Amino acid sequence: MIPVTMRALLDDWENRGLLYRIKKEVDPRYELGAVINSKQGRQPFLFEKIKGYQSSMAAGLGGDRDLVADSIGVHTSELIPKIIESIVNPIQTTLKETGPVQENLVTGDFDLADLFPIPTYHEKDSGAYYVSGILVVKDLSGNKRYTSIRRMQYLGGNRTNILITSPELLEQYSHFEKLGEPMEVAVMFGVVPAIVLSSQISTHLYHTDKLNVAGALLGQSLDVVRCKTVDLDVLAEAEIVFEGQMLPHEREMEGPFGELAGYYGFRSPQPVVEISAVTYRNNAINQTIFPSSFEEKLPMALVREATLLSTVRQVVPSIKGVHIPMGGVARYHAVIQIEKKSEGDGKQAALAAFASDKDLKHVVVVNDDVDIFNSDDVEWAIATRVQAATDVFIVPGAKGSPLESSHNLRGVSDKMGIDATYPLGMEEMFKRTSIPIKINIDDYL
Repeated sequence: MIPVTMRALLDDWENRGLLYRIKKEVDPRYELGAVINSKQGRQPFLFEKIKGYQSSMAAGLGGDRDLVADSIGVHTSELIPKIIESIVNPIQTTLKETGPVQENLVTGDFDLADLFPIPTYHEKDSGAYYVSGILVVKDLSGNKRYTSIRRMQYLGGNRTNILITSPELLEQYSHFEKLGEPMEVAVMFGVVPAIVLSSQISTHLYHTDKLNVAGALLGQSLDVVRCKTVDLDVLAEAEIVFEGQMLPHEREMEGPFGELAGYYGFRSPQPVVEISAVTYRNNAINQTIFPSSFEEKLPMALVREATLLSTVRQVVPSIKGVHIPMGGVARYHAVIQIEKKSEGDGKQAALAAFASDKDLKHVVVVNDDVDIFNSDDVEWAIATRVQAATDVFIVPGAKGSPLESSHNLRGVSDKMGIDATYPLGMEEMFKRTSIPIKINIDDYL
């Protein structure tokens, strides 16, 4: 049975030797993050002792493609089709009267730092941050939930600020701010990778309830409960939930902070969240994600791959696969594999990719004999099948990502497409070498 709670997943992975349990006490200031980042966020950790706290903390649950697939009960090759299927056929959540996440309730006058660890990650970060919380809001009609991950800088007491980059969420907050009203929010900690994965689905593309998509990924309806102080539903078996409001017309300076691409982001005024209640399970297990690690990058890359595959398929039906590599910061580079049917398929696939995702900067299109998950194989295709004058094209001054440093020099990004497919009818000239027998090297050692 697929684990639908984080503690069940941790137990499953530990029983199979996939979890590192850290018994040594670690400091939430730098040391915790250093241990997580030693494995680039690809290794599941459970830290038993956090300096100054009684609670444990998990990390690294969603940074390995094979383990993410394992967590939803599919083979790695089935991961992207499963995401697409789950967007198309979501499973509704089930509302319960109460659940484990509400076994403990904190309200009134409290300090967030007294409850659970708030790590500091990089040398020049402006303070301690929550970075793994799944933000839950309703749309303006009040009928649909949206989830996303938003970093929140601890400001002291029961206050944080929050960085919002989503145009839809900014528009919604602006609506309440114009009315002089706060916007209700909830933030969930301690969830399985499927919840994080579904939170990365584009709101403006799909307008779907992301918790329902998570249910489809896990193959069952997820239980939710109504929050105690705000009109929002949260996962009944999350480990910890913050309830609160984004205040209108109030900003606090946020940043610098070590961001996705490995640089420090700018300091800027951001909205303030006032936490009205904290609920949590008995013996709650906190959760974090090391910023810019594979665990931050991979979920967004997987969802972008699903969108890219669907989009390019509309104009190049012979597409075989797509890969958004971690080296391209999980959003700036893409490799597309096609079965070439006609001249122009390579460039058309690259153009479709750029049209589907403004953040993409460089796209390589290869034949179906190239392993798109092997960077050496892709580089080999570029080296042996590309002539720059005819196979490379550049689109200057297009839209790009504000998270990308060189984009911010001019506010636009140049796009480069590389058609690394060989010409039709030249299969024999580009046929790869092979050995006609299989051996087991253990028989020779």
